[in-house]
Amino acid sequence: MSIDITGLPPERIVFETSPLAELGMALHALAEPGHHPGLHGWATAAAASLKPDLADRMSEADFLWRSTFSDVFMPFAGVHGGDGRTGATLAEDLDALDRLDDERFVSAALEFTCSSMYGTRSPSPLVDSAMRERALDLAAARGPKQTDFARRLLTDPASVRAWLRRLFEDCDQAFFADTWRRIRVQLAADARHNGEVLRRKGLAEALHAVSPALALKESDGAGGGRVRIHADKLAEGRTSAVEPDVGAGLTFVPSSFGWPHLSVLHAPGWRPVIHYPVGAPELPGPASVELLKLRMEALAHPMRMRMCRNLARSPYTTGELAESHGITAPEVSRHLTVLRKAGLLTTQRRGRYVLHSLDLQVVARLGSDFLEGVLR
Repeated sequence: MSIDITGLPPERIVFETSPLAELGMALHALAEPGHHPGLHGWATAAAASLKPDLADRMSEADFLWRSTFSDVFMPFAGVHGGDGRTGATLAEDLDALDRLDDERFVSAALEFTCSSMYGTRSPSPLVDSAMRERALDLAAARGPKQTDFARRLLTDPASVRAWLRRLFEDCDQAFFADTWRRIRVQLAADARHNGEVLRRKGLAEALHAVSPALALKESDGAGGGRVRIHADKLAEGRTSAVEPDVGAGLTFVPSSFGWPHLSVLHAPGWRPVIHYPVGAPELPGPASVELLKLRMEALAHPMRMRMCRNLARSPYTTGELAESHGITAPEVSRHLTVLRKAGLLTTQRRGRYVLHSLDLQVVARLGSDFLEGVLR
């Protein structure tokens, strides 16, 4: 996933907190506690404190934050003629949500049905009958709750907007206001720190401080060099931070509830936003998506799996592996080369022998690397 920032003035790159974006992540953590093992205590306490009526209303629209993270939680990036700045309070963020035109609001609220078309400039289902039918069909495939929500949204968006704002305000009163008071200081400090890194050391260093999954890429072309921010995610998408009809700008928003998710708002006609986690567990740096694929493919071969059984127990030479598995030494060497390129082996020389071992720490990390990769 990439964001074209060619020609973007440094002052248009900002780090800011957003109460509404964090409320969205908090709702996601309540709906999918398995994604956030470090938040089990908070999620259990918050869920237990909910009144039945509020819990039922949250369930009515939980697909907006359970399976996707709807852009309705970052309306500051989509307001026509806006400055792209977040609200200082939840009320200010909700006021920005109210300022989204109906077409943008409906498209963002229907992301759970039309996610495959997220990065394309499609007609609004409010004005295009074919898109309307497609949205309803996709909602029906997900269940009656989603179908009812989509029908209400397409028939009377104003009432859904009012209902959703009231839901967010009630969530704030029930559990989020206290949570936000506790975490906003940390988030504001992180935003200030990374803003200073950007100002003093440049964007490449700031990206490194935000996440190891972000990098600055420069390329040469016939039309001159392009500069892009690359996000190492399984999702694919492209956007620009210098679209003239939107206004130049890129916003970074820290999240206390976000890990392991790194969200990139890249909808056409919206300013791009990178919503990144802070306070992640102290784990080794995550493997890149390409390295993760390489490791899983290396271990998927039956012969390499059997060889790993030996290599996990003690060091083996190529000749010993060939004899143990009844194959030739060149065949063993080819399999070891695949495992070595995937970073799964360690080697040591003992006299004239080269001994190979499975890197148990790397293999032990594969499960969490996989989960972090697909959830990122």
